[in-house]
Amino acid sequence: MSEQKPSHEVKGIVLRALRQDCVKAQICRKVPKCFCSLKVPKNTVASIILKWNKFGTTNNLPSAGRPAKLSNRGRRAFVREGFSESPDLEFEYADTDKWSAELSELYSYTEGPEFLLNRKCFEEEFRTHVSDKKWTELDVAQHRAHAMRLLDGLEVITREKRLKVSRAILYMVQGTFAECSSEAEVQHWMRYNIFLLMDVGTFTALVELLNMEVDNSAACSSAVRKPAISLADSTDLRVLLNIMYLMVVTIQQEDPADSPEWRATRETFKTELGFPLYNNEPISVMLFGMVTKFCSGHAPHFPMKKVLMLLWKSILFTLGGFEQLQNIKVRKREELRLPPLPEDSIRVIRSMRAASPPASASDLIEQQQKRARREHKSLIKQDNLDAFNEKDPYKSDEPREDEDDNDDNDNSMDAEPFPMERDEVMPPLILHPPSERVNFPKGLPWAPKVREKDIEHFLESSRSKFIGYTLGNDTDTVVGLPRPIHESIRTLKQHKYISIAEIQIAKEDEFQKTPLSGGEEDVEMCSTELLYQGILPSLPQYMIALLKILLAAAPTSKAKTDSINILADVLPEEMPTTVLQSMKLGVDVNRHKEIIVKAISAILLLLLKHFKLNHVYQFEYMAQHLVFANCIPLILKFFNQNIISYITAKNSISVLDFPYCVVHELPELTAESLEAGDNNQFCWRNLFSCINLLRILNKLTKWKHSRTMMLVVFKSAPILKRALKVKQAMMQLYVLKLLKVQTKYLGRQWRKSNMKTMSAIYQKVRHRLNDDWAYGNDLDARPWDFQAEECALRANIERFNSRRYDNNQRNPDFLPVDNCLQSVLGQRVDLPEDFQMNYDLWLEREVFSKPISWEELLQ
Repeated sequence: MSEQKPSHEVKGIVLRALRQDCVKAQICRKVPKCFCSLKVPKNTVASIILKWNKFGTTNNLPSAGRPAKLSNRGRRAFVREGFSESPDLEFEYADTDKWSAELSELYSYTEGPEFLLNRKCFEEEFRTHVSDKKWTELDVAQHRAHAMRLLDGLEVITREKRLKVSRAILYMVQGTFAECSSEAEVQHWMRYNIFLLMDVGTFTALVELLNMEVDNSAACSSAVRKPAISLADSTDLRVLLNIMYLMVVTIQQEDPADSPEWRATRETFKTELGFPLYNNEPISVMLFGMVTKFCSGHAPHFPMKKVLMLLWKSILFTLGGFEQLQNIKVRKREELRLPPLPEDSIRVIRSMRAASPPASASDLIEQQQKRARREHKSLIKQDNLDAFNEKDPYKSDEPREDEDDNDDNDNSMDAEPFPMERDEVMPPLILHPPSERVNFPKGLPWAPKVREKDIEHFLESSRSKFIGYTLGNDTDTVVGLPRPIHESIRTLKQHKYISIAEIQIAKEDEFQKTPLSGGEEDVEMCSTELLYQGILPSLPQYMIALLKILLAAAPTSKAKTDSINILADVLPEEMPTTVLQSMKLGVDVNRHKEIIVKAISAILLLLLKHFKLNHVYQFEYMAQHLVFANCIPLILKFFNQNIISYITAKNSISVLDFPYCVVHELPELTAESLEAGDNNQFCWRNLFSCINLLRILNKLTKWKHSRTMMLVVFKSAPILKRALKVKQAMMQLYVLKLLKVQTKYLGRQWRKSNMKTMSAIYQKVRHRLNDDWAYGNDLDARPWDFQAEECALRANIERFNSRRYDNNQRNPDFLPVDNCLQSVLGQRVDLPEDFQMNYDLWLEREVFSKPISWEELLQ
């Protein structure tokens, strides 16, 4: 590289800013040599880079923008000037990743050779019945005829023949890729072939075959006896699950160009998948049964990753994703005549910005030393502060130097900050031109909420303070209270929020109090209700099984002899013999675990959210069994790792992903290419899993003091604060929510040491107007009988389940009785055949031959 000379303007900027304490200008690995001899003040390091970039020499900077080792002050200079060591992650949370990514994650890299085997099976079947034409050259009638022939082949008795036909169908579902020249063409033929197979009734046949394989005791006993289970032990199951997964995922994908017939097929399939049409139970219940059978050790050969992915996609398709959840919530509130939601939470979260992560311990120590020797500076002019506030309404992180996080010692003190220098507060104009300032939202992102219970508590305390008596649940009488209390009550009522759960609990209480006069409950038999009824008898076992697999797949888990083997469908028959094969298998195993975590986290979150909307006690039943199965410490254990490394992990080999690997010529893999990974800033599935697990933790602990205390007892605060280093707004929001609920229990010292975290909570988390979360003075911070709280909740859940679902245990005294003589005599009674044949004998013996004392009868 030829040596470039900086312009006089750049030299002037550098030399004018010289101070005694300075750092080398070679802060990036490819800065021109002419800067190596210059000495640069700490607070102008990033400005030099910006200036250099402005003069068109960005090619000299590294593509990844990775700075070389800086002092802590140089690092803070980057942050002040708009840079950060961990940049904002351009991640958009959704129900699923891109369709192509969801297709590729179905297959492990060990299954690569099976693509050609599927093609071979299809071509043998195809050439036997069809001429030498290609599949893509046939017309619709010929396509349908061959699909029917393959469907008939699934009913043969011979297992080998049946597997061969299944592989031929799988090749069709994979898009007959040998006749395609691009990935888009493969995906086009995938959709066409899948809708064709769906139309001839293939999915029902596949479910019956899957049931047969699950009940195959010979395969189960053989797998139990084997010392090591490999990919070959689950071949039949994997082929069936691959076809079913691809059909569900593809039919679920909506396309504006779809024909009316395809749209009707999609709606019909969605209904059938959620209703108990297959073996008198929804397909999700059958898959849950496979999960428990696997965890019990009776079927260790089950390909659990594929089972979990199909279970996730089936639940997502039949119940709906997060957009559908929002629509259901709006519809239910309208039906209950509740006020509309104050905002669309999905849009609010997507518009939020990430905050900078807390500082490290070294930054804290250096900052304290600097603060000790620095003199007080003059206060900043108010107009400068106003300009800065207008620039960034969420300014809790970048401009300030006094960081509050100390991972090594969570109780570290952070003294009050000194007034900041003007050049440190005001951002450089080159980063934030005036035209951009007006685009930032102003004010807090969430509308505050108040519960009816909060208003009652406020009135009760006000009455006891000013008048000396209370009126129970009366929230309207304000006689004798001062005018400011009147205004406070009016403000609280303006922001009162009545949730669907409160209405459901009140209705359930009425049913329990008045079982006779309450009438029959009108239960909507939607997909969520049918799924709950299906999993209700074994729901505790299902939750334990899912958490067992999650524990085995967590990166923080250590290998134990009693843990379950989740690698049965990724390990090859012959273990690798070269370094390259070992590296490839290592990537495959890590990727396999990540996909399992992704599927389980999505399943649990979807079920919790849908059950809560359907009926709050369904949600509480599932949540309580998750808590009993140690879900809270398990999730905290998951986050007790280097979470940045987990989110930026590169456990994927893009050239081996489907459908790329079946369309393009594969390059020669080397150890360097495997180690380098892809060029993505982060791993979508890992960030998705982390957000899901945080949301599950929020669901389990919200408004539950006993579970919030579990967060405190397991010392979750430092673990959660480390997760704030991930600069993604949605993930930070749910971390801050979890920190907010336990702040009152952590003590004054913790709050004093973590003021920046407290500020972030104030800025990003919804406010409850009279929630004293930051000070710990309210009643919720006092000791509670937590066991009694859980027991009372469990009793309510059991009463709900018994009343609604347990017909055998209904009290006969509460059953309706028909007292009308005409009605009883008018009912048609079906008499048995032997009684009808001997009716004359019965009359003679029971009626005519017995004397009747009419006087006694009349009395």
